[in-house]
Amino acid sequence: MNKKLGIYVHIPFCRAKCSYCDFYSVTGSDNLFGAYSEALKTHIREAAEQLAECDVDTIYFGGGTPTHFGAKRLCAVLNEIAKRFYITEKAEITFEANPESLDGEDALRLRRAGFNRVSIGVQSNDNLTLRQLGRPHTWERAKRAVRACRDAGFQNLSIDLMYGLPGQTLKKWEASIADGIALEPEHISCYGLKLEEGTPLFERRAELELPDDDCQADMYAAAVERLDEEGYAQYEISNFARKGFASRHNMKYWTLGEYLGFGASAHSDLNGRRFACVKDVRQYIERIRSGEKVMTDLEFLPPQARAGEYIMLGLRTVRGISSAEFTSRYGEGFEKLRPYIRKLVSAGFAREVGERVRLTTKGFLVSNVIIGNLLDYL
Repeated sequence: MNKKLGIYVHIPFCRAKCSYCDFYSVTGSDNLFGAYSEALKTHIREAAEQLAECDVDTIYFGGGTPTHFGAKRLCAVLNEIAKRFYITEKAEITFEANPESLDGEDALRLRRAGFNRVSIGVQSNDNLTLRQLGRPHTWERAKRAVRACRDAGFQNLSIDLMYGLPGQTLKKWEASIADGIALEPEHISCYGLKLEEGTPLFERRAELELPDDDCQADMYAAAVERLDEEGYAQYEISNFARKGFASRHNMKYWTLGEYLGFGASAHSDLNGRRFACVKDVRQYIERIRSGEKVMTDLEFLPPQARAGEYIMLGLRTVRGISSAEFTSRYGEGFEKLRPYIRKLVSAGFAREVGERVRLTTKGFLVSNVIIGNLLDYL
């Protein structure tokens, strides 16, 4: 039986850079679209020759803003993947979109090409907040993008919403959730704003009126409760879905599945090795053209490091971690964690169900601290 493989394609182009974003992306480089598309297709062809034993069951085009790259180019890259790899019949094939760069014609073209899931960066229902974040769309434009996807036949639609934003109150966040639910997506991601060093928002942090930690905790708890009431089951710290619509591609990351990345800065985890592509669009294009290697940061992860990742990523999910799974994969080290796990359960930060351990909503709020402590015990 062939191994299952996820494919990630990074499209690092944006119309404008959001003031909070620290992902690798570039603006003002639309003249590179054609060359980047050809580089991606060449890279895909070359990699496929080494991976005939893999069945691709998830494909994810992320960014950047894939829809700014253009539907025609996205379809051409997907077609190259389909020609070179075996894609399973019910594969999940996602593209990310910003509302301002997705219209009805493009949505229909993408659906006909084989994309069956779309993730739209809505972020907020408040136009002033969107401008503060550097988002080039309005709430009305976001609603039109959702309608365009529905009219094109997409039956698996996700939206992103953010909390902890400048000037945002608990009441405003609850209104944002309510308006997001009214769009009737199958999947909702709720992310807390992080001020990442090097971003414009970080530089302006002293002048921002941000919700304090207690307010953000209330915002998170309100989202978990309201989304549960509306039929969106939480399956990861920030992700909620109707039954059958959890992101299968993202679950590969959280369950240590294998995936292969194409494009500048794209990461891979395959055959026990972790590696990334060079983090520069022009270098990526030139290295592909000249036949040079585009991989950087190649590393083999020993069992102890994998054990740590199993805990770190597994505790992000509602499934949590399993003592039986841990022992079968990494040995007897789980017993070192027992004393701390008992403390977490006693304090209401975690719950034990059989041999599985999962964090509660209270635990998710301080998950970084909990996971760090567990890794120290390990």
